[in-house]
Amino acid sequence: MNFYETDPEFMERIEHFVLEEVVKEPGQELPDDTRYMAVLATLLGCQGLDVYREMLPKALNAGVTPVMVKEIVYQAVDYLGIGRVMPFLSVTNDILTARGIKLPLPAQATTTMENRLEKGVEAQAEIFGEHMKEAWKAGHINRWLAANCFGDYYTRGGLDLRQREMITFCFLMAQGGCEPQLISHAKGNMNLGNDKGFLIKVVSQCLPYIGYPRSLNAVNCVNKAAEA
Repeated sequence: MNFYETDPEFMERIEHFVLEEVVKEPGQELPDDTRYMAVLATLLGCQGLDVYREMLPKALNAGVTPVMVKEIVYQAVDYLGIGRVMPFLSVTNDILTARGIKLPLPAQATTTMENRLEKGVEAQAEIFGEHMKEAWKAGHINRWLAANCFGDYYTRGGLDLRQREMITFCFLMAQGGCEPQLISHAKGNMNLGNDKGFLIKVVSQCLPYIGYPRSLNAVNCVNKAAEA
């Protein structure tokens, strides 16, 4: 369906808000590749599959590489679950294949089944502090978090830790109901150099895709993290 034919007034306001007001808001601009990474992660978080399908080619054209896109999708599994991510993986593969990109992409894993826990704990400590070196011992879910979430995904190539923490912030912000985790990861972002101003820019650029309530909640979480 062509929304420009069926809903012209709606599309006029949507396009003006997103492309003129939001993207060009003084002091809230982000580099195109960073903005598209945040938007793709946000669309995963809010389950905006149709808009993701439209945005992915634009992201690729703006310099987000196929490897970076795949890493965003893969890491989403830890925060959204397999059930919500697999449709996005299918769409991603379809779009990459249609652009002549050969799959699978070059391997990005840097851990083995034997050292994934150790390396995951190291990543947690780098992001959140030395106290995380003992956190995995608190129970099996904490151990899974260290080995699976951080050892299997955060240690991969394609994205650095700052980028990975940014997209995690977007996953949590977009799905809502994860405010305690959002505050924690806002702190993690700040520890890595993604400061309060940067995170507010991320929220601002993603607001059209998740609406005002979740965006305002995210700003509140950023403020709480900064105060802490």
